[in-house]
Amino acid sequence: MNTQTKTTHTLNDLIEIARDGKDFYTEAAQKVKDAELSALFVRIAGVKADIVTSLSSAVVAAGGKPAEHGTFVGSMQQFYGKVRATLGDTQYGYVAELEESEDRLLKAFNETLSDSDTPPAARVEVERLLPQVRECHQVMSTRKRTLKAAS
Repeated sequence: MNTQTKTTHTLNDLIEIARDGKDFYTEAAQKVKDAELSALFVRIAGVKADIVTSLSSAVVAAGGKPAEHGTFVGSMQQFYGKVRATLGDTQYGYVAELEESEDRLLKAFNETLSDSDTPPAARVEVERLLPQVRECHQVMSTRKRTLKAAS
């Protein structure tokens, strides 16, 4: 696999996972009754959209075609979040699922950086976006712990 193909493949994997998160946050923002939580979800959905845009630009710059959809795992996670919310555990259910989505994205970013085969162009973009990914992960981890302690 040449460097251009590897860059495209690597970044498209991250695009798909970030897009899953964006879609899930957008949906959760509409479903939760708590206005502050909804606003937080909207803000993080915006961060995910920015990550998708940045990674897509890097794929185009590398001569590739950006991914246009999310992943199957992300679709299942959204479904599971809907089921939990339907069962009445709305706030905690969504926060728990969204925090898992953050875990997935952070793990994918870290794996990309630790992979010695990651092309320089992909590595630079991932390193640039990593602080945003870490910040969203931290916010949702803290929110999950706070909600769990309150229940």
